Amino acid sequence: MATVFRATDLDTGKTVALKLPHPEAEQDEISSERFLREQEITRHFDHPGLLKVIPGGHHSRSYIVMEWADGELLRKILDEQKKLPEARAIKITAGIAHVLEYIHNHGITHRDLKPEHVLVGADDSVKLLDFGLAGMTGARRITFANLSRITSSPEYVSPEQVKGKRGDARSDIYALGVMLYEMVTGRAPFHGPDAFAVMNERLMHYPMPPREIDPSISAHLQEVIYRAIEREPQYRYANAHEFAFDLEHLDHVGVADRPEIQDWKRKRATATRKVALYAAMVIVPLLIFGLLLLFARH
Repeated sequence: MATVFRATDLDTGKTVALKLPHPEAEQDEISSERFLREQEITRHFDHPGLLKVIPGGHHSRSYIVMEWADGELLRKILDEQKKLPEARAIKITAGIAHVLEYIHNHGITHRDLKPEHVLVGADDSVKLLDFGLAGMTGARRITFANLSRITSSPEYVSPEQVKGKRGDARSDIYALGVMLYEMVTGRAPFHGPDAFAVMNERLMHYPMPPREIDPSISAHLQEVIYRAIEREPQYRYANAHEFAFDLEHLDHVGVADRPEIQDWKRKRATATRKVALYAAMVIVPLLIFGLLLLFARH
């Protein structure tokens, strides 16, 4: 909906970030209202994990001026490194969780959390970006044709949002859990040929256990990931503070004998038996043919 420019504040000489909506977005009623809501939400931010908005005078058109922050997008880091060491992934995720705790306590939900919207600093500090789809407690629901549009990325959208419900703080926790899964395994938990298949996958199946992909991932961290991406919101972490606390105190996290893992083990055992059966169907005829050939030669 917008482009962010690196600009210079002519009053102070400082480098700033200038967020300017695309002309077509300004002409679209829903996109324009979302941008105005983002202006309203972000101007009250006061947290090191959020860009400070620089107030200005009269605007000839809609735009937001924010502090400039150096760093790399988490998406760029994952594209280059594929996956992160467990300790680094935990630090980044805990940092994001603390930012979520702040915005949730102020009645704001991000609703579009993904690696593209996280800026990682040189010391792995984080800043949460782009509140274009954020929601505010008490704000009216922005709809299209009387139906709420799913505009979050399919890899990170929560199951309740797939069902058409309005995302809340627990939806942000789900998205962050998916991001943590991706950071430590190098892959998203759900896949499919298109966006609808990806979204539907989380309603029908459990993801591959992270330790099946990389056995070096601790059982405690795997448990934290599962608690964050529970299919039903009421079973997830109640708030971002609990999520961050467990990440920062992994040794205190109890490891459950989860049905998700048991289900995966059953599927793996079934798949192994099928492979063995198919192999036998190929090998046995070959053995019989070899024996017949041997007898024929004698």
